[in-house]
Amino acid sequence: MGFGICNAIGNTPIVYIKGNPNYYAKLEGFNPFGSIKDRAAFFVMKESYKQNIISKTTEIIESSSGNFAIALAAVCQLYGNKFTCVVDPSLTPLNHQIIQCYGADLIFADVADDNGSYLKNRLEKVNQLLSNNKELYWINQYNNPLMRRAYTETICAELCNSFEFIDYLFVPVSTCGVIAGLSIGIKDKYPKTKIIAVDIKGSRIFCENPSGKRYIPGMGASIVPGNLQYSIIDDIVHVHEKDVIRHCTELLSQSILVGGSSGAVSAAIEKYFCYKKSECVIVAIFPDRGERYLSNIYDARWNDCFA
Repeated sequence: MGFGICNAIGNTPIVYIKGNPNYYAKLEGFNPFGSIKDRAAFFVMKESYKQNIISKTTEIIESSSGNFAIALAAVCQLYGNKFTCVVDPSLTPLNHQIIQCYGADLIFADVADDNGSYLKNRLEKVNQLLSNNKELYWINQYNNPLMRRAYTETICAELCNSFEFIDYLFVPVSTCGVIAGLSIGIKDKYPKTKIIAVDIKGSRIFCENPSGKRYIPGMGASIVPGNLQYSIIDDIVHVHEKDVIRHCTELLSQSILVGGSSGAVSAAIEKYFCYKKSECVIVAIFPDRGERYLSNIYDARWNDCFA
């Protein structure tokens, strides 16, 4: 089959960001469905067909907070596979509309854990549905080797073709597929590159007993994703949500409108190099664009609670 719009995935621009310190950012929001998750959604579906894991009659299911749901809904529509996504109340009205425009069905998980996260309940619902429907196939963005390969075999080559060497690569974490795939590929080409994981305060990925509710979607997790064990990480930076919002707003002065995970990376770079030399090549992954965050990160009424 012809893949149409999916042929536009990848080869996203790299821009120079004036910050403290200055750095380069890979703008993954320029992918056709709006985020770095476009790469994985297309790669996983294409490879799953190639390996006879799925067929036209297979129904796809996934748990997602937004970007992967949108990308997978779009790709499933192209392949003609029914797609059901388990989401939660943090899903914005805009993302809700976009996912439905691509023909996906939505199931809401509404039981929060002690830290106000719905992820565990989302995964419980996925497993319940799998046990009742043998035609369902769970992509499992939290622990799928194809997810990791998607980033190793696509964005890594683009970065290596753009830079003769990278001293520091800053990558935000959530499902950890991006940092696993990227770290494997980059370390293979540039073993001395330091991979810096960027996480949000309140996330459980690197903290066994986090406290407080996370509000910014797409950052951190209330579980330790299986992908993490394959990641090669040199250092970790935790950032506060108020700093994420501040950096998203500051990037607007350079006419760059990005999502929360990009603001987190910008904040992490500033924090990390506060007492370090910065005369080196610093590259940041900016996973998505900011239009989908107008109702939260860029809404003063919403972010007053972080003041």
